[in-house]
Order: sequence, then structure tokens, then C-alpha cells
Amino acid sequence: MGATAVPADATGATGTPSFWEAFRFWLKLGFINFGGPAGQIAIMHRELVEQRRWVSEPLFLRALNFSMLLPGPEATELAIYIAWRMHGIRGGIVAGTFFVTPSVFVLLLLSWLSVAYTDVPLIRGLLYGVQPVVIAIVADAVLRVARRTLKHPLLSVFAVAAFLALFVLRLPFPMTIGLAAVAGVVLQRWRPAVFRGGGHGGGHAATEEAPATVGATEQYRTWSHAVRVLSVFLVLWLVPLVGLYAWRGSADTLTQEMWFFTQAAFVTFGGAYAVLSYIADVAVNSYAWLTPAEMVRGLGLAESTPGPLIMVTEYVGFLAAWKTAPADLPRLLYATLGALITVFATFLPTFLFIFLGAPYIEWLSGNQRLQAALTGVTAAVVGVIANLAVFFALRILFPEGGGVDAFAALVALGSFLVLRRFALQTYHLVPVGALLGMAWVLLGFR
Repeated sequence: MGATAVPADATGATGTPSFWEAFRFWLKLGFINFGGPAGQIAIMHRELVEQRRWVSEPLFLRALNFSMLLPGPEATELAIYIAWRMHGIRGGIVAGTFFVTPSVFVLLLLSWLSVAYTDVPLIRGLLYGVQPVVIAIVADAVLRVARRTLKHPLLSVFAVAAFLALFVLRLPFPMTIGLAAVAGVVLQRWRPAVFRGGGHGGGHAATEEAPATVGATEQYRTWSHAVRVLSVFLVLWLVPLVGLYAWRGSADTLTQEMWFFTQAAFVTFGGAYAVLSYIADVAVNSYAWLTPAEMVRGLGLAESTPGPLIMVTEYVGFLAAWKTAPADLPRLLYATLGALITVFATFLPTFLFIFLGAPYIEWLSGNQRLQAALTGVTAAVVGVIANLAVFFALRILFPEGGGVDAFAALVALGSFLVLRRFALQTYHLVPVGALLGMAWVLLGFR
């Protein structure tokens, strides 16, 4: 597939660093990329554009716009794309791998603690206190995404329709997103003014590219490059899948995880919170791998660790395998395999999207129909996240369908007010909720 670097913009940057200098930066980033997508993008902008000046502002904005066009975690894709521009395929692999690796080990440990020591009051209190904070975080995300994307009243209709489709009609997430995309294309033909100045990062698409880089990606705009990328992806995906089929069979949890999380990776438009609605529905209601409370805890743990928020899928994979471990394998080994398989299936397509689509960034960013479809999807995502917030709130604030949990309600309300008033980072707020939960349990109130 080659490792030839693609020259960065000819303006606004001091020059491409050496591979090993960039290697050290991507390694460092993996340990400090707290704060979810917004925080991670801000860190990369500060480090790469403002301080190190490895990347120009126009290139960074184009890369951000491109990553928002794709399914999957946008901050991870942004890192892979920028590294690909600097050092080719090997740069992208290094950046993407380091972006998630530290969080893999941290979340693996936290996942194990959450199931192995649930009878210990401290651990039980920690998990109990995290849950209402997550409700506040998701509710805050609804408002933040709505403010950024619903630039026209008609786009608000997309959000309401998506919420009703999921919450009332119980339509599948992929169908809801697909209908939103089609509606976006139709609306663009009928009311093109709706798509001016809003949508899926459209404001960045018009940024001019330096002449030196207009043809820089042409070497990758070939059928041979596309075939090589697809071939490598298929081999990397099929070998473990066939191995799982041969070893465990089609009904085994590990095989099901490989299938499901690969499928989820291709429909995860709209960011982590949007796909969590889909994953929560399938993992809780279809496969019965987790309870709603466990899903909320997993999101809380992912919020408090470095790495992409979508790393919550590792927690889901771990718990699903832990609960269904066969007698012929140690439980911890089986659960660890479940976690690692889930991470692999979730992030492998991310590399495919960048290495296959990056040479066509200008065409993708400038395609009006694609932009319209993604504007419709992004507007619908507000309703999707609202559905997730209601899903969590009903099950945490009213456990077992009974009366309201006063502690959870107060912590959720307080956390929401703090997020709205002080813009506190979630990785600061989650530990506070954990401490409150531990105190509540140790004092004997639960």
C-alpha cells in the first residue's frame, strides 16, 4: 500500500516533522486526549497548528470537515488523516493506533473491576454515583449538538422525527439514519437555502487548498490503490472472523461481537452519542448482553478515560463475553478476548475510511448531494441523542419501574447545571459523581 507521505499545505505551516518526531507526538496524544471529540480536536489544533505549526489552518479545517463526513469517531479519523498527509500509510497507522491504545488498557482494567468487585461497597458506590452524571452529560450533549446543527426550523423537524421514530415507533437506528439522509437530499432540491451556512461541517468545505497540494493526492486516486486498500482490509477482517467461526461457531458471543461491531462501525454517523443509542438498544434489548444500568456505567467509565468516547464498546464487549463465558475457557480470558475483538471490529473500518477516501477529500467535501444527506443525518442525530438521554433517564432515575431515586435525580440535576453553567470537562465531573456515590453507599443510604 506504500508509505509515501502526502505533502502538507504550502502555506501556514513551518514544515513536516520527521517520522519519529511525529511518532513521539502521537504516542503522547494517546495519554492526554481527554474530553471527548471536542476536547481531542481542540488539543490537536493547539498542538499541530498553533504550537508546532506542522499543519496549516486550511488543511486542519479541511481534514476536520472530511472526518465529519465519515462514519466513526471523528477525532480519531482526524488524527489518522493528518498523519497520513505527513507520513503516508505508516503515519496514519501509528496515529490511529496510539490514539486508542492507552484507553484500551485503562478501560479493560475498569471493565474487570466493574464486574469482579461489584460486592465491594466502594466499587458499588463508585458505579452508582457515575450513572446519574452520565444522564446529565448526554442531556448536555443534546443541547450542544442542537445549537451547532439546527440552524433552520426545518432541520428541527428532522430531530423531532428521529426521536419519535426511535422512541415511539421503535424503528431501527440504521433505518432512521437512512431516512434522514434521503430526506436531506430531497429537501436540498426543494429548499436549498436550508443548507447554506449549516449542516455537517459545511462551513469548512470552501477553504481553498494551496496549489502545491492540489495534485499531491493524485497518486492515490487510482483503482490499484483502492483495490490494495480494500484487499488488505478484507484480509484483516476475514482472517479473525473465519478463525472465530472455526473455533467457536456462529452462535458464540465472540463471533457475534465481530459481526455486530463491524456493522455498527459502518452506520455510526453523527458521533459517539448517536451510535451509542443504537448499540445500547441492540446490546440491551436484542442480545441482552447488558442491563441499562451497566450500559450507563460503561459510558461513565469511557467519559473519564483518555481516548475516543466510542471506546465504551470495549466495555460492552467485555461484559457480554464475561456473562456468556463458556465452561472450557477461563472467564477473564474470554472476556478479554471479547473486549479486544470489539475494539478491533470498531476501529478497523476507521482506517479503511481514511486510506480509501482521503484522496477524494475535495470531491467528498464539495458534493452537494452528499452534504445535504449528511446535513439531514446530523439534524436527526439530535433526536437520536435525545432518545439515548430518555432511555438512560427512565432506567436510572426510576429503577425497576418504581419510584424516583432521589440521590440519582439530585446528582443528575446538579451535574447538568454545572455543565451548563461552568462548562466543566466531563472527565472532571465523573470522578465527583463517583465520590458522591461511594460516600452515599458507605454511609448506608443504599
